[in-house]
Amino acid sequence: MEVVVIGGGIIGLSSAYFLQEAGHQVTIVDQSDMTNNCSYGNCGYICPSHFTPLATPGIVKQGLKWMLNSESPFYIKPRLSLSLVKWGLQFMKEATAEKVERAAIPLRDYALFSKKLYADWDALPQFEFAYEHKGLLEIFQTEKVGEHAKHLVHQAHALGLTDTKLLNQQELFAMEPNHQINAIGAIHFGCDGHLYPNKLMQQLIADLKNKGVLIKTNEAVVDFEKTAGKINAVITPHNKYKADAVVLATGSWSREMAKKLDMDLLLMPGRGYSITIEDTPYQTIYPSVLVEGRVALTPIEGNKMRFGGTMEITSTNEPPNLKRVAGIIKAVKSYYPSFEIPVPTIDKVWYGYRPCSADGLPYLGRTKKWKNLVMATGHAMVGLSLGAGTGKLVSEIIDEKPTSIDISFYNPERFNH
Repeated sequence: MEVVVIGGGIIGLSSAYFLQEAGHQVTIVDQSDMTNNCSYGNCGYICPSHFTPLATPGIVKQGLKWMLNSESPFYIKPRLSLSLVKWGLQFMKEATAEKVERAAIPLRDYALFSKKLYADWDALPQFEFAYEHKGLLEIFQTEKVGEHAKHLVHQAHALGLTDTKLLNQQELFAMEPNHQINAIGAIHFGCDGHLYPNKLMQQLIADLKNKGVLIKTNEAVVDFEKTAGKINAVITPHNKYKADAVVLATGSWSREMAKKLDMDLLLMPGRGYSITIEDTPYQTIYPSVLVEGRVALTPIEGNKMRFGGTMEITSTNEPPNLKRVAGIIKAVKSYYPSFEIPVPTIDKVWYGYRPCSADGLPYLGRTKKWKNLVMATGHAMVGLSLGAGTGKLVSEIIDEKPTSIDISFYNPERFNH
């Protein structure tokens, strides 16, 4: 079968990997040169601990407060946009305790499935992407968050993530003895791992090329050739690619791509920023999330440190905002007072757009409108974590095999009324 995968991020590359392995002839088409998309600059977490979707109770109220602060971790840029209004209304509707609770088991299963596949890849000779399975710390400063942490640990245990532990201040300091930490405790999620995204992406691309997957960069998809509920070809300004099946894995550009197929996809880009410092004295032992600051830290390959964060719901055309980066550095310093990190110039800052669905859950599966289309997008901040698993599931869907996990929760048409 000839399969065209639109999108060369981790979701598209993983899909191509497993489709090629299943015997399909695969072409990847991407509008960029595929060297710096959203899959590169994230903090590299493989995180079953993230069983709570973005749309949580209280996030809307908190987001409205944060909108007044240019350095805040969550920001929705006000603009006249019908798609933003539709997305926002649905997001508010989805942000309930009941829906968050219902999402926990499907998200856990998805992440654990994906983690196993990353471990499988790590054992292969062509891959060496600094995969480590030492867990993740969620570090907190306030009693209020400490109370929530107790609930989270209890919830993790109930989900079978039994290597999750609540740490008091002394236990936290013992795990991170090299720097003073301004915090009262942490959760250690032993179930989590991390890797170096840049290496993973480069090695996946090289492996796919070696196996004969055709990778077409700097080609934007402008149209589709379609008849009677089937896509026959994918059209770019330079080429027409015949397709027996199409995978839409275009991340934050998926809403526009869906529109070309007469579909309305509730999805908005959520911009995040990161900075990576090499040969830095500010190395932690564990990857960690600074909970109140909503910032992530990852030690990479022994001598690098990556600091990332913010969720800025904005358009993909909006210029980057260095105040967001200043906010990340300020948050880090409030936990690690000895970390003297200057605000970098814009050329040293990475930023990318996470595709955020209206309930914070991915869109994965077939659509009623196009019988040979598979949607694989909307993974928000866990695209890397769920990447390998998504690729395998996409290949199972296309081959019409039973999927390794239940994907009914991620129906791409779940908001269609």
